[in-house]
Amino acid sequence: MSGLEQARITEAFASNYIAPVGPMVDAFEQAFTNKVGLPHALAVNSGTAAMHLALRALGVGPGDTVFCSTLTFIASISPALQLGATPVFIDADASSWCLDPTVLARAISAAAAQGRLPKAVVAVDLYGQCCDMDRILAVCRPHGIPVIEDAAEALGATYRGVPAGQRGDLAVYSFNGNKIITTSGGGMLAARNPDFIAKSRFWACQARDPAAHYEHSEIGYNYRLSNILAAMGCAQLEVLEERAAAKRAIFDRYYSQLGDLPRVSFMPEATYGCCSRWLTVMQLNDAGGATPEAVRLALEEENIEARLVWKPMHLQPMFAGVPFVGSTSTGDFLAPRRRGAGEAGGAVGQSDGPTVARSQLPTVSEALFRHGLCLPSGTAMTGNDVDRVCAVVRRVLEKHARGN
Repeated sequence: MSGLEQARITEAFASNYIAPVGPMVDAFEQAFTNKVGLPHALAVNSGTAAMHLALRALGVGPGDTVFCSTLTFIASISPALQLGATPVFIDADASSWCLDPTVLARAISAAAAQGRLPKAVVAVDLYGQCCDMDRILAVCRPHGIPVIEDAAEALGATYRGVPAGQRGDLAVYSFNGNKIITTSGGGMLAARNPDFIAKSRFWACQARDPAAHYEHSEIGYNYRLSNILAAMGCAQLEVLEERAAAKRAIFDRYYSQLGDLPRVSFMPEATYGCCSRWLTVMQLNDAGGATPEAVRLALEEENIEARLVWKPMHLQPMFAGVPFVGSTSTGDFLAPRRRGAGEAGGAVGQSDGPTVARSQLPTVSEALFRHGLCLPSGTAMTGNDVDRVCAVVRRVLEKHARGN
């Protein structure tokens, strides 16, 4: 907490607006639009709800495909499944770890040739780093494909000098408890087109038609954000720049202490933007020694939490057989990953696209998952906390380098 929240929450209680409506919700939406430079915004109870509304606003439904970054959290794509669409996963770019525009262009070109253009593209800003949105839009615009920028992890980051989320048709943000600012749970949908937000606001309030009684001609949802949580959001938004600076300082301290180790590298910062470093992510190369899991377990023994990099969506059991376009793929579009022996079922469904041989080399996203470890990055961490983490990491890596 920033220390500003209690006064805002007290103000919300004094207004007697406790339900998910009220002056703090309005104030939060307005302050957010000012912060990110998008004119229209809707506060909702989660980033996942915001993504669901964004996809529905674009008309995504049964029989459609949605192209999405494979290196992401499942909430980037699960709402598309709820709407009846089928995902197609796109590999990461090694220079940014975000959706690769070159691979996306190959996938869209092949989809156009098959008459199967996606209804939307979800471009995920990963670990605080923006996608190369200009290149992504250059691929999508000629085909009329709308782009949702999933900026859930990137509030506070910039792309070519503007805040994360500005370039897409719609932008999705998260205020979950682990995000750079939090309302404990919550999200925001933002756009330049007011119609997207007006329709989404209607759906988020149970799609109640204007009438003296309760009249419904469409299905809606209870996605509204509490006035109390919005009060917290107003206070948190005031310290966004400080939080982003603190995240970058934590990364710099990790880099200065671990960057000299021969097996260690860190997530690069793309030349086109400023990464908020929501999480500091380390990579361990293949030169023998400790694996990311071994380091994670060693940290856990010291009561320090770390996490592995997001497991790519195309490797998840529920998406076995779902189309994936990888950086090392050859041949035609929509090469599905078939379920391996003994792998769990429950897949979304096998692709009806052509089956082609996949390279035995890992794709970019697969390699990042295999070698990656997310280090503790909370803004409440002190320099001593970071030093403590670094000491454990260095000890484990040096021990394995000696062959012990």
